[in-house]
Amino acid sequence: MPSTPEPQTERFYNFSAGPATLPVEVLEEVRDELPVLNETVGASVMEISHRSAGYDEIEESARALIKELLDLPDEWHVLFLQGGASMQFHQVPLNVLDQGASADYLITGRWGKKAIREGRIVADERGASVREAARGETDGGFTYIPGPGEMDLDENAAYVHFTSNNTVAGTQYHFTPEAPAPLVCDASSDFMSQPLKHPERYGLIYAGAQKNVGPAGVTIVLVSPDFLDERRRGLPTMLDYGTHAEKRFNTPPVFAVYVVEKVMQWLKDLGGVREIEKRNERKAQTLYDRIDASDFYRGAVREDARSKMNATFRLPSEELEERFVAEANEEGLVSLKGHRTVGGIRASMYNALPQAAVDALVRFMYEFEQAHG
Repeated sequence: MPSTPEPQTERFYNFSAGPATLPVEVLEEVRDELPVLNETVGASVMEISHRSAGYDEIEESARALIKELLDLPDEWHVLFLQGGASMQFHQVPLNVLDQGASADYLITGRWGKKAIREGRIVADERGASVREAARGETDGGFTYIPGPGEMDLDENAAYVHFTSNNTVAGTQYHFTPEAPAPLVCDASSDFMSQPLKHPERYGLIYAGAQKNVGPAGVTIVLVSPDFLDERRRGLPTMLDYGTHAEKRFNTPPVFAVYVVEKVMQWLKDLGGVREIEKRNERKAQTLYDRIDASDFYRGAVREDARSKMNATFRLPSEELEERFVAEANEEGLVSLKGHRTVGGIRASMYNALPQAAVDALVRFMYEFEQAHG
């Protein structure tokens, strides 16, 4: 009989933009609990009822930890939905825009463009309007974040939508926009990477879990009570935020929520979002210092807009970029190829990526430049 190959146990340094690396401690805990969650439940978390006390405890803990870590007012609603950010692109205007209403969108990348496209579909059906209030694009693509003076905001808008971090371009808001209307934020790729500043300015925040806080399959939606109260009535049941704020209406993505709860506990044990912010800043500074050390590497976006989550940069030629990705992969530095729409190199440094991974990448970058520069 053929021999059974030994399972691979060595983990590579994973710079994937998402689904992204998870804390090893969480993966190990999930592994150990997978056959039997605990002696009370007596089954795997993937087998238990979403109406059971076992799952109630998981979801309630996840919700409480999210509020605690973000210092979110207790009256806010924490929803665990499905469909990713792409569903929220449509669900937000569906819940809010009524005839004659308007919304402003700040466009700073690929996902903002997708969001406003969905907003316009709803607006056209309702006799409402959606405006592009700012755009962070130059001839070189989405390379910067528009400042407050570059935003043409409507005082009567129902909300102002923005994407806090742009995974494709590699830009990030380093300030909270001030607007006459509630902010709606797609925080998918920097959720829980830093404290939530000025929560009073927000009406709704949504984030796919698969970047910083869990596996793909659950979308976390935070809704203020005032924003929820202002929604339209008579919506499709599953697309009405009120449905999910009132009770657990349907089967949630149980396993994904279970992992999110563990990641939240891991984050709390580290010292919370203020501690992870320090770690993220150190990782980003380490990499950007290497990029700026010579002309061989060139940052793809304006320095004041650089993302702490997704660093994007170029090499002197596309041929060298392909070689860089291939040789890095051989060294166990994986998923460094830039998004297909922009090319180049992208190193995603989400919460669970250790400093050692960035240090290893920086060493490789130095050696690669010595060999090919």
